[in-house]
Amino acid sequence: MLDDQAMRAALGLAARGLGRVWPNPAVGCVLLDAQERVAGRGWTQPGGRPHAERVALDQAGERARGGTAYVTLEPCSHYGQTPPCAEALIAAGVARVVVALGDPDPRVNGRGLARLRAAGVVVETGLREAEARELALGFLLHRTQGRPLVTLKVAASLDGRIATARGESQWITGPEARAVGHGLRATHDAIAVGLATVRADDPVLTCRLPGLEERSPVRVVFDARLDLPLTSRLAQEARLGPPVWVVGTPAADPARRAALEALGLRVLGVAADDQGRPRIDKALEVLADLGVTRLLVEGGARLSAAFLAARRVDRLAWFTAPKLLGGDALAAVAPFGVDRLADCALFEPQGCGFLGADRLDILALPEGVTSACLPASLPT
Repeated sequence: MLDDQAMRAALGLAARGLGRVWPNPAVGCVLLDAQERVAGRGWTQPGGRPHAERVALDQAGERARGGTAYVTLEPCSHYGQTPPCAEALIAAGVARVVVALGDPDPRVNGRGLARLRAAGVVVETGLREAEARELALGFLLHRTQGRPLVTLKVAASLDGRIATARGESQWITGPEARAVGHGLRATHDAIAVGLATVRADDPVLTCRLPGLEERSPVRVVFDARLDLPLTSRLAQEARLGPPVWVVGTPAADPARRAALEALGLRVLGVAADDQGRPRIDKALEVLADLGVTRLLVEGGARLSAAFLAARRVDRLAWFTAPKLLGGDALAAVAPFGVDRLADCALFEPQGCGFLGADRLDILALPEGVTSACLPASLPT
């Protein structure tokens, strides 16, 4: 029972790092002394360092000797900007290490566990492994598939519409749902929209929850021809907030690229699909190369459809308002080539809850368990 409680606490600590530690994983560590009292707690710090184990060991000091460390991900075994956490645990005299999940990074991948065992440390693995996998899914996909985890967020009416026929969209959902949406921004490394959304809403795409403003993600605009208005808030405020990246294609005018870069935006060039739009798979590879492990896609309808058509949506955060807008209103997802039910994008429900009058459903691909992205306060 104590082991389970300690690992649950470590997972809770790890979640504090989501959106702040990329390209490193968000890891939590709880350290008990030889008398099974909490001696140290840690989670990966902003920017990815120091690691969770180092923070917990620094808190514990000499009390770590003979104790047990509970870690959500295999301690690293390689030298980078910091010494290996496996070596730090050994040097501190920790007698036992309980690890939830192995690290697939080729630089680790069992070496951390092997180093601990070789030093005489008792190592146990697999405790709450499924929950740890959920929490680390962005990092795992980054290391094993070379792409970030993708969460598609939609705020729609009961009939699946995101704006009226005249384009009015603010606000479909109420303040409670919008606050949770901002919380999702805080737990992702980057947020993406399409050019049409920028033109329609002129968003800033930051987290505006009190106290969490510093957790705003990198802002990404999919814009094949680099037509982002230079007068938009994203362009004008690029140097004042989180970075703004624009995903374009080789067809873009070099003069437009120069104009955007002069305002402080970063232009990412990727191959185009047969419709001249940035290829989603290639864009995700570029974002992963820049360290992004968790991407929140907020629309609009065409960008959502592009991600779904590319089979690159891992999670859905679907907010539903108790409103009907009718068939002439803008659909939440544009057509993406589904002619048969067998070809539809299929997701499994993971959790749901009411936020004022609105409802939030969290869904995931059948092969992925994703309840870790639920806000802590949401009933499931």
